[in-house]
Amino acid sequence: MIYPGPVARLIEELGRLPGVGPKTAQRLAFHILATDIHEVQRLAEALLAAKAQTVNCSVCHNITDVDPCRLCRNPERDRQLVCVVESPKDVAALERSHEYRGLYHVLHGAWSPIAGVGPEQLRIKELVDRLKAGGIVEVILATNPDLEGEATAMYLSRLLRTLGVKVTRIAHGLPVGGELDYAADDTIARALQGRREM
Repeated sequence: MIYPGPVARLIEELGRLPGVGPKTAQRLAFHILATDIHEVQRLAEALLAAKAQTVNCSVCHNITDVDPCRLCRNPERDRQLVCVVESPKDVAALERSHEYRGLYHVLHGAWSPIAGVGPEQLRIKELVDRLKAGGIVEVILATNPDLEGEATAMYLSRLLRTLGVKVTRIAHGLPVGGELDYAADDTIARALQGRREM
């Protein structure tokens, strides 16, 4: 069956979202069509507001609506610890564990030669600048335990050791090939507690 133009476009746009296949896109589109116009308006406004009002923190590069972000401004955070993660979703996952009380640094990706992502495309220079400014004693590498995350962690451990900081890696209580965002909170807590020096 061929759908009317606006419906076909909605299905196509929803299908561009990660993890949304053709059937899910179709199901979401028909749910939206069956929903009250005011609810659809709220969804559209939330999408536009999130895109327009969200920026990267100038310190840690996490997503935020204020700069610097709330975590970087929080005086109760341990300013001697910086946990390096691949994405803002990883910050949220670590925060849910309630185990980590330091600061963060978001790379916005991992080293992946196949995808054309090298160290120069990541926020590594900004991390080095933070460390050179002083005050940071330990860097915890919490990249994902997959091939790209491991390569990124190895690269960072070699680079950061030359700056005189302790470099540790979260323990592999997380499944190899898994992502922090999908790990259980207590698994993340155990991984942080069992981190090791690299």
